[in-house]
Amino acid sequence: MTDIATQHTTQHQSVLAKARAFLDLIRFEHTIFALPFAYIGMVLAAGGLPTFWQFLWVTVAMASARTLAFAVNRLADRRFDATNPRTKNRPSVTGAISPRTIAFFAALSLGTLAFSAAMLNTLTLILFPGAVVFLLGYSYTKRFTVFAHWVLGFTDALAPMGGWIAVTGSAFTADDLPAWLLLFAVTFWIAGFDLIYACQDVEHDRQEGLYSWPSRYGIASALFVTKLNHVLTAILLILLGLVVPLTWPYWIALVIVMGLLIYENSLVKPDDLSKLGVAFFNVNSYIAVTLFVGTFVALLI
Repeated sequence: MTDIATQHTTQHQSVLAKARAFLDLIRFEHTIFALPFAYIGMVLAAGGLPTFWQFLWVTVAMASARTLAFAVNRLADRRFDATNPRTKNRPSVTGAISPRTIAFFAALSLGTLAFSAAMLNTLTLILFPGAVVFLLGYSYTKRFTVFAHWVLGFTDALAPMGGWIAVTGSAFTADDLPAWLLLFAVTFWIAGFDLIYACQDVEHDRQEGLYSWPSRYGIASALFVTKLNHVLTAILLILLGLVVPLTWPYWIALVIVMGLLIYENSLVKPDDLSKLGVAFFNVNSYIAVTLFVGTFVALLI
């Protein structure tokens, strides 16, 4: 009996260790980048509070979509990660978590995402396969186009559109304009900070023949294009506030967000990438949460 209990304990610890390694692999905590925007789409569509079930299934769908995308990304990029000093210690490279385990979690996430879409409404289920194409495919775009940053941005921007559709069951009428403005605002925002993030891998991407913008056109060019992207983000968010329309809490949040975008772009320079981590992780988290809070409060009052 003791041996059996020990065996079960060992197996349980092994499962927990794999789960922890997987969460570390996909950086699950960074879901905060996209989740607030899914909530913005949802509360805009609801004009305030959505139903409990809409909130629940949007949250589950977002968590599973991000898990699916990152799991596939780690599988797709294992060869490149192994040759990159920044990523060579990822669990998918070191063997701390096996490709089979990653594939299992990816399949589980895909099933959960499909079920969540079905639980929301007909249109979310109809559009589900299209979303999966982007979730699975964006990892491969850097093999053949410098526009991979914008494909990633659009993929993440499906979050607010998904939140909107989850409530309205609609996406292609004039009344859906706010969702489209938000979709493109997030597309340019994500593309912009992904351009910054890619600056640290310029030499590696050149050696591997990958098509990141910085590796093809230089870091200075990438940082300039980042600024253009973030200007477009600000313009689209201004239009969003006017079209809905949203009241003063949104505009206060937007001013803060624009200040954060300016600060983010000031942190990284062509000859100094030492503050890239702050620009990527900290500032972008503040942007997402600030805009959600401002939007939600504006709708409530």
